[in-house]
Amino acid sequence: MARRAAGGAPLSARAAAASPLPPRPPFRAPPRPVPRRCPPPPPLLLLLLLGAARVGALEIQRRFPSPTPTNNFALDGAAGTVYLAAVNRLYQLSGANLSLEAEAAVGPVADSPLCHAPQLPQASCEHPRRLTDNYNKILQLDPGQGLVVVCGSIYQGFCQLRRRGNISAVAVHFPPAAPPAEPVTVFPSMLNVAANHPNASTVGLVLPPAAGAGGSRLLVGATYTGYGSAYFPRNRSLEDHRFENTPEIAIRSLDARGDLAKLFTFDLNPSDDNILKIKQGAKEQHKLGFVRAFLHPPDPPQGAQSYAYLALNSEARAGDKESQARSLLARICLPRGAGGDAKKLTESYIQLGLQCAGGAGRGDLYSRLVSVFPARELLFAVFERPQGTPAARAAPAALCAFRFADVQAAIRAARTACFVDPAPDVVAVLDSVVQGTGPACERKRNIQLQPEQLDCGAAHLQHPLSILQPLKALPVFRAPGLTSVAVASAHNYTVVFLGTVNGRLLKVNLNESMQVVSRRVVTVAYGEPVHPVMQFDPADPGYLYLMTSHQMARVKVAACEVHSSCGACVGAADAYCGWCALETRCTLQQDCANASQPHFWTSASEGPGRCPAMTVLPAEIDVRQEYPGMILQISGSLPSLSGMEMACDYGNDIRTVARVPGPAYGHQIAYCNLLPRDRFPPFPPHQDHVTVAMAVRVNGRDIVAANFTIYDCSRIAQVYPQAACTRCLSAQWPCFWCAQQHTCVSNQSRCEASPNPTNPQDCPQILPFSLAPVPTGGSQDFLVPLANAAFFHGAALECSFWPEESFEATWLNGSLVRCNQVVLHTNQKTQGFPLSLRLKGRRAQFLDSPDPITVVVYNCAMGSPDCSQCLGREDLGHLCVWSDGCRLRGPLQPQPGSCPAPEIRAIEPLSGPLAGGTLLTIRGKNLGRRLSDVAHGVRIGSVACEPLADRYTVSEEIVCATGPAPGAFSDVVTVNASKEGKSRERFSYVLPLVLFLEPAMGPKAGGTRITIHGSDLHVGSELQVLVNDTDPCTELVRTELSITCTVPGGVQAAQVPVCVRLERRGCVRGNLTFRYMPNPIITAISPRRSPVSGGRTITVAGERFHMVQNVSMAVHHIGREPTLCKVLNATLITCPSPGALSNASAPVDFFINGRAYADEMAAAEELLDPEEVPRGSRFRLDYLPNPQFSTAKREKWIKHHPGEPLTLVIHKEQDSLGLESHEYRVKIGQVACDIQIISERVIHCSVNESLGTAEGQLPITIQVGNFNQTIATLQLGGSETAIIVSIVICSVLLLLSVVALFVFCTKSRRAERYWQKTLLQMEEMESQIREEIRKGFAELQTDMTDLTKELNRSQGIPFLEYKHFVTRTFFPKTLSSQGSSPAQETHPLLGEWNIPEHCRPHMEEGIGLFSSLLNNKHFLIVFVHALEQQKDFAVRDRCSLASLLTIALHGKLEYYTSIMKELLVDLIDASAAKNPKLMLRRTESVVEKMLTNWMSICMYSCLRETVGEPFFLLLCAIKQQINKGSIDAITGKARYTLNEEWLLRENIEAKPRNLNVSFQGCGMDSLSVRAMDTDTLTQVKEKILEAFCKNVPYSQWPRAEDVDLEWFASSTQSYILRDLDDTSVVEDGRKKLNTLAHYKIPEGASLAMSLTDKKDNTLGRVKDLDTEKYFHLVLPTDELVEPKKSHRQSHRKKVLPEIYLTRLLSTKGTLQKFLDDLFKAILSIREDKPPLAVKYFFDFLEEQAEKRGISDPDTLHIWKTNSLPLRFWVNILKNPQFVFDIEKTDHIDACLSVIAQAFIDACSISDLQLGKDSPTNKLLYAKEIPEYRKIVQRYYKQIQDMTPLSEQEMNAHLAEESRKYQNEFNTNVAMAEIYKYAKRYRPQIMTALEANPTARRTQLQHKFQQVVALMENNIYECYSEA
Repeated sequence: MARRAAGGAPLSARAAAASPLPPRPPFRAPPRPVPRRCPPPPPLLLLLLLGAARVGALEIQRRFPSPTPTNNFALDGAAGTVYLAAVNRLYQLSGANLSLEAEAAVGPVADSPLCHAPQLPQASCEHPRRLTDNYNKILQLDPGQGLVVVCGSIYQGFCQLRRRGNISAVAVHFPPAAPPAEPVTVFPSMLNVAANHPNASTVGLVLPPAAGAGGSRLLVGATYTGYGSAYFPRNRSLEDHRFENTPEIAIRSLDARGDLAKLFTFDLNPSDDNILKIKQGAKEQHKLGFVRAFLHPPDPPQGAQSYAYLALNSEARAGDKESQARSLLARICLPRGAGGDAKKLTESYIQLGLQCAGGAGRGDLYSRLVSVFPARELLFAVFERPQGTPAARAAPAALCAFRFADVQAAIRAARTACFVDPAPDVVAVLDSVVQGTGPACERKRNIQLQPEQLDCGAAHLQHPLSILQPLKALPVFRAPGLTSVAVASAHNYTVVFLGTVNGRLLKVNLNESMQVVSRRVVTVAYGEPVHPVMQFDPADPGYLYLMTSHQMARVKVAACEVHSSCGACVGAADAYCGWCALETRCTLQQDCANASQPHFWTSASEGPGRCPAMTVLPAEIDVRQEYPGMILQISGSLPSLSGMEMACDYGNDIRTVARVPGPAYGHQIAYCNLLPRDRFPPFPPHQDHVTVAMAVRVNGRDIVAANFTIYDCSRIAQVYPQAACTRCLSAQWPCFWCAQQHTCVSNQSRCEASPNPTNPQDCPQILPFSLAPVPTGGSQDFLVPLANAAFFHGAALECSFWPEESFEATWLNGSLVRCNQVVLHTNQKTQGFPLSLRLKGRRAQFLDSPDPITVVVYNCAMGSPDCSQCLGREDLGHLCVWSDGCRLRGPLQPQPGSCPAPEIRAIEPLSGPLAGGTLLTIRGKNLGRRLSDVAHGVRIGSVACEPLADRYTVSEEIVCATGPAPGAFSDVVTVNASKEGKSRERFSYVLPLVLFLEPAMGPKAGGTRITIHGSDLHVGSELQVLVNDTDPCTELVRTELSITCTVPGGVQAAQVPVCVRLERRGCVRGNLTFRYMPNPIITAISPRRSPVSGGRTITVAGERFHMVQNVSMAVHHIGREPTLCKVLNATLITCPSPGALSNASAPVDFFINGRAYADEMAAAEELLDPEEVPRGSRFRLDYLPNPQFSTAKREKWIKHHPGEPLTLVIHKEQDSLGLESHEYRVKIGQVACDIQIISERVIHCSVNESLGTAEGQLPITIQVGNFNQTIATLQLGGSETAIIVSIVICSVLLLLSVVALFVFCTKSRRAERYWQKTLLQMEEMESQIREEIRKGFAELQTDMTDLTKELNRSQGIPFLEYKHFVTRTFFPKTLSSQGSSPAQETHPLLGEWNIPEHCRPHMEEGIGLFSSLLNNKHFLIVFVHALEQQKDFAVRDRCSLASLLTIALHGKLEYYTSIMKELLVDLIDASAAKNPKLMLRRTESVVEKMLTNWMSICMYSCLRETVGEPFFLLLCAIKQQINKGSIDAITGKARYTLNEEWLLRENIEAKPRNLNVSFQGCGMDSLSVRAMDTDTLTQVKEKILEAFCKNVPYSQWPRAEDVDLEWFASSTQSYILRDLDDTSVVEDGRKKLNTLAHYKIPEGASLAMSLTDKKDNTLGRVKDLDTEKYFHLVLPTDELVEPKKSHRQSHRKKVLPEIYLTRLLSTKGTLQKFLDDLFKAILSIREDKPPLAVKYFFDFLEEQAEKRGISDPDTLHIWKTNSLPLRFWVNILKNPQFVFDIEKTDHIDACLSVIAQAFIDACSISDLQLGKDSPTNKLLYAKEIPEYRKIVQRYYKQIQDMTPLSEQEMNAHLAEESRKYQNEFNTNVAMAEIYKYAKRYRPQIMTALEANPTARRTQLQHKFQQVVALMENNIYECYSEA
């Protein structure tokens, strides 16, 4: 498959927190997102994740999300496999369900665009290589060779040939790797295949082999990038045509089975190259962007011509406004079959333009090609019209179709016009191409062009060609934002699938005339553009594969099952769907049984008229008549039903037999039995018929249905008793009226012989007449006219008034009846009584009343509270009179007179504009009896107000429209209705004014609340605010000075006028405008998880929020009430998450200014499918269970005494919410608990306020969002109890005091002297303690400053070389045996293999064979296990073997790592069965030492680059701090130390001496050196040497015993200063070492130091002197409990030795910063150099724990700690000489032991149980340990959160480490040492090999015997000679 690339550059930016899951159809709750790098989801979740998403006629069957942007995909139809290429990743997916089968990492890699590919060994690069992402450019399948061609943007467009069926494996290594492959000369052109820029396009196409060629060929089109063009060497050889970039078009050899020297070359033959390359100077004018490459026809008949096509754009020139992109189609001829001759690419190359344009001129031109799809005869192409602004992400686009026959004709005509009859306006030679013939067409005389030459050109004809006139087509379909196209033909339809820029797939059905018949849309991945190439499944064309920027999708081309009826199915005009008649469902044709036979399956092209239909005869059935059966007329597309099992189905399991007499199609007749009478359905109430549904059932399915009616004429009289006859004779059924029986029948014979009416007009009935209103309670006769009443004349009738009133009726003649003395009553103002005539004695028999007659009865006393209302009833015919109320007017009473004057109680509004038109409402009483009374009688002052007839209420209310006023004034309202009434309130005419509005702009979606400011804006009755003259502003609220309303939505961003209109007259002047702005955009929300209670703060990021006035957040389906959000600034909003009903993932909606937020990107697509359901939200929230908390011991009651500090430890259950510390709130009652520490499982908080409450109990509540949980109750201790206890204690103390006083008085004299003596001693001791503490405190404050000043960092750090670091770390015993810091020792492994020359050949052969055995995994595993099983194979031997193996396999660290992992698995299995926490605790096995060595190798670069400097500074600081005080040269104890055992517990006064020393060594002449006057001379020498040689490695320093120190006391006197001489002092029989104070050397003394030729070895090392004979500062007896008495001791002030422990704190405080820096360096991760080995190994441990069901996090923590901190870092901390060339003294070693112990405690998880008896080395850093532990845990968490490493990535890293230090060690020496163990335990190894099946199968024991036989006679002899 070929495709356009932007290489796979991301087609759109992905949202931040985009959820990795594909979007689902709108308003359908999807499953929770599955994290990308999490374990596989449970089956149910996976099922939900992959569940089909349907809209309309498309169904997304499967999705595969890619964590990085996708680039390309390829389909392997035969294997059912999909290959997907994304940035840095390749995936192999199963075709059916897109499940992952294999994957490979192909990036990022270290690369530079200025460098050749590293596969080009002869080309070096001086430019820095940076980590670069690999964008896939070509992903092509070569089934013939079983290859997948993969090309990326890295290494200048480098390609790999991977294995078909296993994408993770490279099938052919190119360039070929090391032997046995033959060396191949590689040129840049063979490596630089694809475009070398992420955004540059590349297309590829695998072509069948050329004539005589053994393998396939690769057609490549690549955009010129100019990337790195100036940096490649100019090679003029024929083999290399690629100096600056890949040729624009090339055909390359792809024969992987042939000569690899030809692979990826352009060669057709030795002298021709198959490329089309644009000249360098023309590249900017002819920049080609490739869209797709394809073959057509794809499978040509034998011998037929096949072509390769390239669809491309000649892009518009940058900066040229007139320049436009041109769409081109280029054609290249391929050889005819296997025997055809291959042509040079440019010979057959011809291009022509494609133009897609409507008839509306240039504005309807779509100039840029986006995607193409070749069908059988047509080429479908999507074009877009590029827009000037980058915001036009949904550019106008159109679909056009071109005929391949037209392309062929145009090409033949062009070649004819070039060579036969030249026409310069038709065709031209491309002179911009390097390999062309140029310059113009010319007539070829005497040459007759053959058809093949017309199609494909020839070498002797000009080439390549360009057709000047484009091939034109009219748009078939237009829509914005189209990105891709795929086309299929089905059932006379052409089905076009179109992808869009917003991740939607549009399906358009076209008829034979290419007119759109129907269209449907489904959202594949919202907001992710669909890739330009889509492909149908080769194995099942019913599925379409497509790709969005982060997803691969398999889409079913039709979801026919959504249509439930034939009409909907066929009417949907979906080419794929049809009605499967006998299965009664909408299906694809292949899913319908017997669909290939006629009439079984009805396609959409046949139309809904062919749907099965049925008519039932008879259609109407009399319930009282017997029917033998029913005839069914069946039409439409149905197969012959004859012979099938049939029945008529009436529902409710009622079926009768049906049959078809004989075969028929189209119109079939069936016979069916009517359902039994007892199964007739009941008649509905008030209805004379019932409709019955029936269906024909064939083979258990109802295939066609119809309705028929059952009717009952006799029910008509029951349903319509007042019009029985009329209704009977006008019924739709054949009914007859029996006058005698007064009934309706269906059989006329049932009527008696009396004449019966036959028409509704002949029925006896009451004629319509009018009656005047009747007063209540009055007796009155009514005359009722009748028609056709002859039959009833003389019959007894009665007048019936609803509901129960009846009066006697008298016949006056045959057509008139009188109702006698009717008296009707009502207590309402009026009431109507329906009148009917009933046959007396027959309750339900009436004369028909077709037009109901109603008698109106009125009551004057009701509903007329005033005179006007009472008298006004006269117009209604009510005879009422006003006399202390409204009464009925008697017959003798006169006509009513006039009413009192009108009374106005209220007017509204109180003001109006001068223009009038205000609807003034006047309320009161006696406001006229009728409208005419006041029609011209309402005025405001002199201005008339015209009453409105439809708003007038008699007497009570007048609504009138005010007239215009000449000016502003105020006056009362008068109403004149024969008498005049005036209002108490005044109505004012005013002139309203508008000044300005705010805000003056808002989003065009509307919803902005604007406020219009002005004056007198409250006037009038009707206010309108119109935006843009037509759109009303809603939700108006007005005051005198302002109007507030909500702006409607606008069509586009623009400034529009705003009009304030009163009383629908003109606009109030003000020239107000409002500017519609582009809508706010929401780009991301975070976090995307919320507890189900809600309330979590969600941060919404976006743009243009400054226009947002209010915003709310709502959740679909499961959400509770929406929440109100807060706008922080123009780009940030915060929203509390709404609560939810359940734990699920749900779409989120935002309402901005009251309008639902909609992404504008999709707005342009809304017209694509009007029937599509509303779109879902782009954002989702995952609701998780609320967090759960408890106290540390899960207790419900906590006791606390007031006044004491309170700290709570709260445990939190594990959750996935990822809450931050600021999201927790802890309260005790109403007092907040300050949170100090938060980890994943524990929260620490403390309360500093005093707690008090009357109840003595306070709830402890923790709050997260809206979730509150009370976890316990705090019980405050009772104060009464405390008072009582205090009183009791005081009483006891008082009693004891009295007794003590009595005793004291009696013994006072005896004790007085003793007391005074003790008091003096106490005062003296207190004074000494105070002095020591004061000095210690002063030191603690000043030492940090002093040390920082004195520490000289200018010297380089003396790192040991890697090889010395390795030998010292691997073989520490060797080092210790040679001394702590020897001169750079030469380890045997670093030197030559010292064996005699005559032994060397045999020994090297044997060692080589033994080496190959050790490189056999099975042998090495058995070998190690066999040795470890031997009891005499001691721990020292195991460590030695492990280190030797590490050296031997140092060049193959990948292999070494795999061996170590296998041995570790065995060790873990053994440990898991016992106590897994003890694993890796010690180094007792080979693999544990191997792990130590592996960590040392992998962590060396971290040690050197990150940890080295802070570690060295700490060492310098320790040494300087120790040297600042006195140090006993013999015991080593010092005033300043970290180790209690090395603390000098004496107050030795020491004063500094600055000495001027000259010394001709280490590159300096003289220096001022600081020493202490208590220093021995050896100590002084060491300080001088350190000052002079500080920039020289310690191994190169002179030793103190190698130099003499001479003091020049005067110009004539000098002394050689020694530790012991004749002047040395003797005390208690011991000689004291000489010091500077002994020699009385003053400040600033001049000393000279020189190298001596002879050593004074009489004393040896000072620290080894016999303490019985010598001492320095303190006598050994000073340390004893019972010191010997001496004169000196008797005068020495003795104090408690524990006093001096404060110096430990002083030293610790001084060094604290350096120690913190070191720990942070060790436990931090550098982004540029992450600890890959640590991540890889920790992941390995976690994987092993998971496999064994070990879920205890403590166990994993211990494993990690034992493997890295305790195994590597502690070893380094204790042994700095492994890393630096320095001196490690015993005292420094003791201090480092304390630091190492602090590091061990920090990594431990067990609580430190410390007390007064705990050792000081644990107590010293006890306070810092919790903080260090947090750093350790954070480090482990950061490692866990790192991106997992694949085996390939780790192997690449290990290979790089091996390469870095290759040839550092002599592996032959290591092999020989390992062989000694093999020889020593030979029988046991042989036994183990024979017992191992794999070793036995591969005959490893025989190979081992060969090694032994080869070396048996040589090794000992040769080694003895050596």
